[in-house]
Amino acid sequence: MSENIKKGGISVDSEHLFPIIKKWLYSDKDIFLREIVSNASDAVTKLKRLESLGEVSLGEQNYRIDVVLDKTAGTLTVSDNGIGMTADELERYICNIALSGAVEFIQKYEKDESGKPQEGIIGHFGLGFYSSFMVSDTVTVETKSYTGAPAVKWVCNSDGEYETFDSDREERGTSVIMKIAEDEAELLKEYKIKEILEKYCSFMPVPVFFSDAEETEKEGKDKKEPEQINDTTPLWMKQPSDCTEDDYKSFYKKVFHDYKDPLFWVHINAEYPLNFKGIIYFPKLNSDFEPIEGQVKLYYNQVFVADNIKEVIPEFLLMLRGVLDCPELPLNVSRSYLQNNGYVSKIATHIVKKVADKLNGMMNTDRESYEKIYNDIKVFVEYGCMRDKKFFDRVKGSVLFPSAISGKLLTVDEYLETAKEKHENKIFYATDKTVQAQYIGMYEAQGAEVLLLEHTLDTQFISTIEADREGLKFLRVDADVDDMLKNGEAKENKKLTELFKKVSGKDDLEVSYTALKDEKTPAIMNEDEQDRRFSDMMKFYRMDGMGDVPGKAKLIVNTSSALYKKAEGYIDGKDNDRAEKLCKHIYSLAVLAHRQLTADELKSFLAGEYELLLDL
Repeated sequence: MSENIKKGGISVDSEHLFPIIKKWLYSDKDIFLREIVSNASDAVTKLKRLESLGEVSLGEQNYRIDVVLDKTAGTLTVSDNGIGMTADELERYICNIALSGAVEFIQKYEKDESGKPQEGIIGHFGLGFYSSFMVSDTVTVETKSYTGAPAVKWVCNSDGEYETFDSDREERGTSVIMKIAEDEAELLKEYKIKEILEKYCSFMPVPVFFSDAEETEKEGKDKKEPEQINDTTPLWMKQPSDCTEDDYKSFYKKVFHDYKDPLFWVHINAEYPLNFKGIIYFPKLNSDFEPIEGQVKLYYNQVFVADNIKEVIPEFLLMLRGVLDCPELPLNVSRSYLQNNGYVSKIATHIVKKVADKLNGMMNTDRESYEKIYNDIKVFVEYGCMRDKKFFDRVKGSVLFPSAISGKLLTVDEYLETAKEKHENKIFYATDKTVQAQYIGMYEAQGAEVLLLEHTLDTQFISTIEADREGLKFLRVDADVDDMLKNGEAKENKKLTELFKKVSGKDDLEVSYTALKDEKTPAIMNEDEQDRRFSDMMKFYRMDGMGDVPGKAKLIVNTSSALYKKAEGYIDGKDNDRAEKLCKHIYSLAVLAHRQLTADELKSFLAGEYELLLDL
C-alpha cells in the first residue's frame, strides 16, 4: 500500500479562469445586469432582515437601487443603500470566486420566529458578480458597511488583477461601476439598458431607478429625474382577495402584450413545502386556426429567470400564459435541471389541480359565464382529459357538449338523465349539423337529443368517456339504426338489392331493409361506429403521403317509404328501366345525406336529375 504523503486542494489561477468567465459564464450576456441588480436587491433584503431581528436600528429608510448610464465616461453603475461590506467582507466575498455571501447569510439567519425558512435572498451562488466581467474592461466596487466601518474601494481588470483602496464614500451601501468594453458599445445606449431592466427587473422587490447621467445633470426644466422601472409588489405576490378583475386583466395585457382580455385566470399561492406563487391565464383565441402558443415566465423571488419554461407546465396546458415565482429553484436554472427535478413535477401537479378546481368552481357557481367561454376552452379541457387521468377524474362533471338541435350545453349526466326512458346508456351525436341534418331530424322526431361533436378531437375524446363509464356508448346518428327509429323489420327484395349494387357500382354493397317511422326518407347510409372511428383515427394520425383509410357504409332501405313502394311496383311490373333509374336516385340521395359526393358522383347525380326533369 502506498503511503499518503501529502494532501491539498486544487488551486485556480484567475489568469486562466477570467477568459472563461468572460466568454462562457452565461449564454446571454444581457444577464450580467440581472445578476448585479439582484445582488443589490440582496444587500437591501439582508439589511431589512437584520432590522427585523433587532440587530440594527436605522429608522425609516428609503431603500432603492439606482442604475446610472454615463455615456461620456463609458460606464454603467449599479448602486444600492443596503447592508454594504467591510474591507474583510469585500476580501472574503468578492475576491474568492464562488464563495457566496448569500449562502453564509442564509445559514446564519435562515429561519424566522416560527421556524420557517426565510425567503427573499436571491443570490444562491457566487458567480453572479463576475458576470460583470463579460462586458467590462474593469469593474470597480465602492462599499461602506452598515456597521460604520471605513469605506473601501476595489478595482479589478479583465485579467483578474485587483487593487484595494481606502474610499471617501460616506453613504451606506455598495456601488458597482462597470467600464464597458469597446466591443460591447451597445450597452452604452439608453434603450438597450432599459430593455434589459424591463425584461429582468420589472418586478424586483426593491425599487429600481434608471437614469442617464447626462440627463440628470442638466439644469432647470431640461433636467430629467431617475425613472422607476419596476413594480415592487406584482399581482402574484398579493392575496387573491386583494385583486380585482381589472387588476388581473391589466396585468395580463402588460406582461403578455395581448390586446384581448383573457378568458379566466388561476391565482396560485402554494404554501410550504411547495412554496411558489403565480397566475395562470387562459388566453382568448381569435379562431380555430390561430396558433396555440403559450408562454410561462419563470421568476425567482420576483427576478425574471426565463421565458416559456415548458417543464413546469403539463403538456396539455402549454397553450396557457402565466407567471410562476419559484424561490426553491436556483437562479441559474437549466432545462436539464427542470426536466429531472422532483420539485418541478410537484409544481406541475399542483397547477393541474388548481386549474381543475377553477373549472369546477365556475361550472358550479356561475354556469352561465362558464358556458359563454366553454367553446374557447373545450380543446384544452378535452385534450387534458385524454392526457391526464387525474385531471379527467377531477373535471369530468364540468365537461360540456352542445346539442345539435337546441344548442344547449349538456354534461354527460344531464344527457343520460333525459334519455334514460328512451335509450339508456346511449348517447347519439352528429359531427356535421348540415351534412347529417336528415339523420338529426329523424332522432329529433322521436324526442331524442343529439349532441354536436364537430372537432376531430371530440370523437377521440368520447373513447375516454366510454372507458370511464362501463356500458356507455356514443353512437353517431348515421351508425346502426336504433330501435326507436323503427316500425319493425322487413324482408329483403333481392331484385332491388341487385339493382342497388348495380347503380352504386359496388358489388359488395351491403343492403338491408327496415321499416322506419320516418316515411319520407326512402333510404339511408349507415356505417358501423367502431369501423368509422378506426377510419377517423387513421386519418387523424396518418403520416404525410398516406391515403385515407375508407370506411364501409351500408344501405338501409326504408320499406315504409312511398318511393320504395314505387320501386317495388316497377319491379313487379317488370319495368326494370324505371326501377333502375329510381334506385339510382334513391341511392344517390342516401349518399348525399351521409357525406359529401365525390366529383364523379356529383356529375352522375346531376345527370340523373336532368333526365328525371325531362320525364316530368
